[in-house]
Amino acid sequence: MKKNKGKEVIFISGVAGFLGSHIADHFIANGHKVIGCDNLLGGYLDNVNPKVKFHKCDLTDFKSVVKITKSADIVFHCAATAYEGLSVFSPYLVTKNIVDASVSLITASVINKVQRFINYSSMARYGKQKPPFTEDMTPKPEDPYGIGKYAVELFLKNIAETHGMEWVNIIPHNIIGPRQKYDDPYRNVASIMINLMLQGRQPIIYGDGQQKRCFSFVNDVNSLLDKLAFSKQVAGESINIGPDDEFVTINELAKTIAKLLDFSLKPVHYDPRPKEVKLANCSANKARKLLCYKTEYTLEEGLQQIIDYIKEKGVRPFKYHLDLEIKTEKTPKTWTKKLF
Repeated sequence: MKKNKGKEVIFISGVAGFLGSHIADHFIANGHKVIGCDNLLGGYLDNVNPKVKFHKCDLTDFKSVVKITKSADIVFHCAATAYEGLSVFSPYLVTKNIVDASVSLITASVINKVQRFINYSSMARYGKQKPPFTEDMTPKPEDPYGIGKYAVELFLKNIAETHGMEWVNIIPHNIIGPRQKYDDPYRNVASIMINLMLQGRQPIIYGDGQQKRCFSFVNDVNSLLDKLAFSKQVAGESINIGPDDEFVTINELAKTIAKLLDFSLKPVHYDPRPKEVKLANCSANKARKLLCYKTEYTLEEGLQQIIDYIKEKGVRPFKYHLDLEIKTEKTPKTWTKKLF
């Protein structure tokens, strides 16, 4: 039964982050009340829409999470230390902020009789299987981040189905767009490259740069939000979201950005990162069927919007704001020597 008369109350974890802040804007524009929390580890406070009832809160603070989700009808869970590469060297930090944090929010949502919980998982769940990845594949994650994300999926299904809460599990490709943290040396390859090139510095590429990825522009992902929140058809489903047509190498990504910036490209290559998957691409067929998913933005159009955003905000030095827990000869020198 709906707790609130009129429009639903939407709770968004990670609301100061890139993805969460865009979700908040969508539901506010459609007349919903939005509550959100963020510990500001991976987001910017100025991303938060002033109409959001904002709580600075860590999801591992269970009592606080129960309190701030009390009026929520629908939960969008975006908060995560989304650091796949870093998780190999800081597994405790990443796991705590994925598994512990997620179970805290799932449990609080059950206690507060939330109608539906939408979880943002990761393509990292698939590991090194042959692409395109499909939802019927058994997950085989390669790194602590992927393991943690898949564990959360299992916790969500178990807890939600036991206690009668609807759930949806979204598996996005690499989402890009304005508001993405671009002074972070550990993640967001497109934003890192743009921030470097706008400073007149060459991008850094791990290995031979032949790793292949698809990139999802945030507006294409967020065009599906109403169906994720309200469609009965998607309840209890895991769904890949992202383009499966522009499958590009990291070298090609760097060339595209350089072309848009009219930048003379001579990338610097470093040793491959351990556990990095070479080919990662998901099939979007299920999303097309259940969500009428389609892409409106090309990769170049999405990258241009990031360029415009960073130019408006101004380039920034990179902040090594997270500790490396494991330092060995395998730890990337770009991090130990702070080369970004």
